[in-house]
Amino acid sequence: MTRISNLMFIYCILTCFIRNNRDEILIFYEEGANISHKFFGHKYTGTGMSIPQSLLEQSIQINIQQALQEDIGDGDITAMLTPEEEQATATIITREDMVLAGQPWVNALIQAYDSNVQITWLKQEGELVAANEAFLKLAGSARSLLTVERPALNFIQTLSAVATKTANYVQQLEGLNTKLLDTRKTLPGLRIAQKYAVAVGGGQNHRLGLFDAFLIKENHIMAAGGIAQAITKAHDIAPGKPVEVEVETWDELNQALEAGADIVMLDNFSQQQMIDAVKHVAGRCKLEASGNITIENLREVATTGVDYISMGVLTKDVRAVDLSMRFNA
Repeated sequence: MTRISNLMFIYCILTCFIRNNRDEILIFYEEGANISHKFFGHKYTGTGMSIPQSLLEQSIQINIQQALQEDIGDGDITAMLTPEEEQATATIITREDMVLAGQPWVNALIQAYDSNVQITWLKQEGELVAANEAFLKLAGSARSLLTVERPALNFIQTLSAVATKTANYVQQLEGLNTKLLDTRKTLPGLRIAQKYAVAVGGGQNHRLGLFDAFLIKENHIMAAGGIAQAITKAHDIAPGKPVEVEVETWDELNQALEAGADIVMLDNFSQQQMIDAVKHVAGRCKLEASGNITIENLREVATTGVDYISMGVLTKDVRAVDLSMRFNA
């Protein structure tokens, strides 16, 4: 079976998984899921992840097959300049401080391409790695090391960037009860990977997609005939699924509260409006702040007492970490 055929096969498996397991794909707004995953010998334990293990593993396989296919194609012609029998060792360093994320993707990618390559992680997933510090060593066929270098580093540089940014934002919330959530504003094809990285960085996952929770916005409300009608219909469509409503005014907040929304998103509310909303709701539903929130005012927003703050910037505005792989003499 060709790599393209393998990719299509894995994609079909993932699609079937989502269709057949919608009721088991849960979102953990409260305490997060205490999950322990083990991938290719690496164990990661997180408290903000709502990704089922089987979905995560299948997503990793899809990601690495795509990465290998788009980079290698019919073969790495440049690596062929190296004698086929030559063995080598290599060290990967970061040129800037980062929170390490992406080990399961690197392990799976190298295992898929050349299972004889030895992988030695010098740092644990979620650990801070200082600038110019080594975090990974590889040993094996020189050709294989040269071929897997770029796709492997692409995963680390992207997911570590997400984890690092998330950790910086979470630090602003230290001592407060507000939890930081990601959004669906992710890079195409990397939804699960980026949400995994958010959890590694100390954030929590909002809904994974359109299938595991309701988020009723202005257009949904208009189409349904009103906030109360939309919430009632949501409970009928998928009983037990979290129902969240985005509101822009005090009147809309009251409508959502009276109709039994589980969570209300306060879109672009002022600081004082959020303080008043927290007092008014008094625990009858969860409150989420969103819109015009930056790292500079993040803590200020959290001091209003809202339960959650969701930020698309964690995943949509990512600057890759600068990494380097060097062959050892």
